[in-house]
Amino acid sequence: MKVRLHHVTCVAAALVSSGAYAQSKAPAQYPTKPIRFVVPFVPGGPTDIQARMLGEKLGQRLGQQVIADNRGGAGGNIGMEITARAPADGYTLVIATVGTWAVNPHLYQLPFDVVKDFSPITQVSTSPGVLVVHPSVNAKTVKELIALAKEKPGALNYGSSGVGGFGHISGELFTLMTGTKMTHIPYKSSAPSLTDLISGQIQVLFNNMISTTPHVKANRVRALATTGAKRSPALPDLPTVAEAGVPGYENSSWSAVAGPAGMPKPLVTRLHKEFMEILKMPDIQQKHVEVGAEIVASTPEQFHAYLKSEVAKFGKLVKAAGIKAAAGG
Repeated sequence: MKVRLHHVTCVAAALVSSGAYAQSKAPAQYPTKPIRFVVPFVPGGPTDIQARMLGEKLGQRLGQQVIADNRGGAGGNIGMEITARAPADGYTLVIATVGTWAVNPHLYQLPFDVVKDFSPITQVSTSPGVLVVHPSVNAKTVKELIALAKEKPGALNYGSSGVGGFGHISGELFTLMTGTKMTHIPYKSSAPSLTDLISGQIQVLFNNMISTTPHVKANRVRALATTGAKRSPALPDLPTVAEAGVPGYENSSWSAVAGPAGMPKPLVTRLHKEFMEILKMPDIQQKHVEVGAEIVASTPEQFHAYLKSEVAKFGKLVKAAGIKAAAGG
């Protein structure tokens, strides 16, 4: 009887051990098909550029194609909802920005909760924006832009990636702190707003550095200042808005990757590890430096805590500035 019990115990132990081994090896079986990387904006913007850059590297490391799936509209909410409702199997990920993560919850009745309905993977990077004007605008400094805006209230049009987006929040902060009035023109993403600035359809833009810096260096647009707390290495001769005449002004954008809520911990750990390795790559780091972006590469727990603090911060800002969602948004 003792022998039999010992035999049963050994078999049970072997089964548990093999099960644990299988479970520990489960992430190694992932992925077995292409991964969808949702970009909640139209192609050409900074999030799209970053998604394709990271997605290419992720695909190489995982041995499966990572497909950028642009789902623009509703300030990024469409792409976010698609991700929130997707199976939590690691085959649908999303990369989104501060406006989508932390501002939209205060502007829209969302069918998802940004804190509860996603599995955080990492905050990718943070980046100041840049205040640019069309070359025809008679302002070469921030103070001259303020004077022009006060001389002709509402005459200057400034674009953004949409209501509540980085450009909109930056513009509202600027007008709030300078006592000026400019007309907000929301677009579906930052890419068409930059195109319209270059063509002269709008006059002012607070935009991301990733897609704007090349046009500044090519003299297609005139840069007046950066929006961060300190000068950007990408445009070191350019003052911050605070330095240039608006003390205390600061607003930076950030991006982060997540999956649907309920993703298995080993899967989150695996994806986090892959992104950490990608963000250490010299070419990826160099591309971020060139546009003034700082890689964050946080843990899932750090990003989750940061997200909650950002949601609270922007709730106060949206209320103070009186920002409302676009009609039908």
